Amino acid sequence: DWCQSNSSLNNYKTNIHFLFINSIFFSFLVQTGVVMENYGTAWREHRRFALMTLRNFGLGKKSMEERIHEEIQHTVKTLENSIGTTLNPQIMFHNAASNIICQVLYGKRFEYNDEMIKVIIKCFTDNAKMTNGPWAMIYDSLPMVRNLPLPFRKAFKNYEIALDIMKKHKETKVSGEPRDFVDCYLDELEKKNADMSFSEDRLAGYSLDLYFAGTDSISNTLLTGFLYLMGHPHIQERSQQEIDLVLEGKDRVSFEDRNNMPYMQAVIHEIQRFANIVPLSVFHATMKDTELMGYSIPKGTMVIQNMRSVLMEEGQWKFPHEFNPENFLDEKGEFVKPEAFMPFSAGMCLSKGLLVIVISNSQPCSSR
Repeated sequence: DWCQSNSSLNNYKTNIHFLFINSIFFSFLVQTGVVMENYGTAWREHRRFALMTLRNFGLGKKSMEERIHEEIQHTVKTLENSIGTTLNPQIMFHNAASNIICQVLYGKRFEYNDEMIKVIIKCFTDNAKMTNGPWAMIYDSLPMVRNLPLPFRKAFKNYEIALDIMKKHKETKVSGEPRDFVDCYLDELEKKNADMSFSEDRLAGYSLDLYFAGTDSISNTLLTGFLYLMGHPHIQERSQQEIDLVLEGKDRVSFEDRNNMPYMQAVIHEIQRFANIVPLSVFHATMKDTELMGYSIPKGTMVIQNMRSVLMEEGQWKFPHEFNPENFLDEKGEFVKPEAFMPFSAGMCLSKGLLVIVISNSQPCSSR
């Protein structure tokens, strides 16, 4: 039954043991894009390609930071133009995060009232809701219902929208002169050999993966962060004092300034801990019969990581159930990162670096 074929990881020690000691025995469940691709040649090829290409287009570099600063200015204008009116911050953050990702994927940013960005955001956010809801599990667990007119069919329609965007982008591409991530992928397609796993269908799924990983994580973390900062004005005040002290008249913060801002570092990480944007992480499955901390797990068992239990675990945090930056500060007030801090699960995450850069550059400077 379901209980026999599914396992849950509910604490830091178990998650670490699973993710590292037994990582060779586990795979992703569903073959769509790359995030849900089975561990193997295709997954390794695409991960390697993504890391190299994203770095070439600025991830972790000054060029990416400049794009973020520019987008933040558009966000500030949106706020200024909304004075005296109501504003949906979720849409605002989604627009900003979406444009940052779109510049990497498609080499273009959109005005917030552009119909295309509205279509893109709706397409990807609908898929995100579907992926994180019960219909995704029904689709995975009951193959006989996959062709029925159920809500998850909408995800396939959205996939077709992504595929159409790829095809239109291809029409303006110049071979050997990549403008963005999609162009680089298409260049790989032109020189691929029979053993490579690259294809236009997979590119559409990959763009969905990267868009969702970047946009959803950034926008939801920012939304959570501003919500909790509004409820903790003393944390806002202390953060502002540190920012003003470190910047000394500069009009904006840089990613490098973080090393001189231990309290802001703590605030950002506490926001990520409390936001808990992927509470069950990505579902995995055992590739073969294995053993986890004395328990026998048969091949094909779905394994679900309970990241909330890790990020709120008693004994791992000074204030596990309280929004408190002191969770990341030592006795001297220096920033420290506990081993149990894994908001994106363990290991390297493609969107993690981008998220940290965005949050770091979203800190306000004093208007004095």
